Amino acid sequence: MFITLNGDPFELDSPLSVADLLTKLAIDPRRVAVEHNLSILRRHLYADTLVNDGDRIEIVNFVGGGSS
Repeated sequence: MFITLNGDPFELDSPLSVADLLTKLAIDPRRVAVEHNLSILRRHLYADTLVNDGDRIEIVNFVGGGSS
């Protein structure tokens, strides 16, 4: 099955949760925001939200820092 991940085609073997997708990508869920089919997901829904064929996922990393 194919999804669009951050604007690019991405192949998955089968549907999986957003939490499992983040694990597969080695992404810490505490440091990102996830948009699933144009809706921002609350973090507590990651494990219950399935990514299916044709879905669009955007993952945005939080970047910290400041000027010195």
